[in-house]
Amino acid sequence: MQPLAWHRHEFDRLIALGSALPHALLVRGPRGVGKLVFARALGEVLLCEARVDGRACGSCVACAWFAAGTHPDFRQIEPGSETAAAEEGEKKSANISVDQIRELPDFINISSHRGGPKVVVIQPAEALNVNAANALLKSLEEPPAGTYFVLVTHRPHQLLPTIRSRCQQIALALPDRAAARAWLAEKGLRQPDVALSHFSDAPLLAHALEETEYWGARAAFMRHLTASDVDVLAAGEAVRDFQIPYVIAWLQKWSYDLVHSRFAGGVRYNPDYAEIAARLAPRLDAIELTRFHRDMIGLQRVAQHPLNPRLFIEDALLGYRDLVRSGHVDTVP
Repeated sequence: MQPLAWHRHEFDRLIALGSALPHALLVRGPRGVGKLVFARALGEVLLCEARVDGRACGSCVACAWFAAGTHPDFRQIEPGSETAAAEEGEKKSANISVDQIRELPDFINISSHRGGPKVVVIQPAEALNVNAANALLKSLEEPPAGTYFVLVTHRPHQLLPTIRSRCQQIALALPDRAAARAWLAEKGLRQPDVALSHFSDAPLLAHALEETEYWGARAAFMRHLTASDVDVLAAGEAVRDFQIPYVIAWLQKWSYDLVHSRFAGGVRYNPDYAEIAARLAPRLDAIELTRFHRDMIGLQRVAQHPLNPRLFIEDALLGYRDLVRSGHVDTVP
């Protein structure tokens, strides 16, 4: 595994530190920038037994184990797995539990299987609940020799200050549009520019959803949003089985584009609907449009667990329909 090309400089700088590499790193940056790829690539290099010019060789026993996900000196800690949750008849946890962290001392305090370092990747680090974060502190303060912790986060402000202070922070930036476009084109993405605009230039977010129903569901939903008369029930039915946070995000991004088109011209998230936005936005009440966008931002905070998903979406769509009807305009030519 290699870090993404736009993070090669930061990666090489860390590897060049050799034995001076800090035992705890906090890799931070926007969603979809490649932080986990960076962290895992670092773990593989640290565990590789035959590095070549600061790269993992990819052919030694350690690299083979790492590729298979079975390296005994590597741990990746994430929120509770769906499999475990299903066995307990529960929903997947959004948090990393204290029990997961309490298992780490048994891992880091025994001799390594290969006589080399041990690596623990924790992602997303903001998923550590308070007890888990406090339990992690002791391991960060007094790690055994040759033990490395790599915490991955896009919300470093949600981490305990004591966690942040014990880690050297590595900030990973988004690539420029040309580099991201080239990477997505290489991956076979059909509309890289639309995808990058839609995900704020985060290439891994755009790529992750390419092989899912995301784009088809978005297209169906946008057809309803841009119809001459918004049919709330039909629009809700079109996304009945789709993830609620995505649906609210579509409404949020579309309302942002309408606001942006109204006041500044152009759109940010939906370039493939820029012409419709340009026709619709000037005819909408500016105050009501801004209020609707603000409401969609607020709904994002509760979109993960609405009490009644169908009514939740229909209520948001009723607000949008009323907004559009106030403009008395056909959105589709």
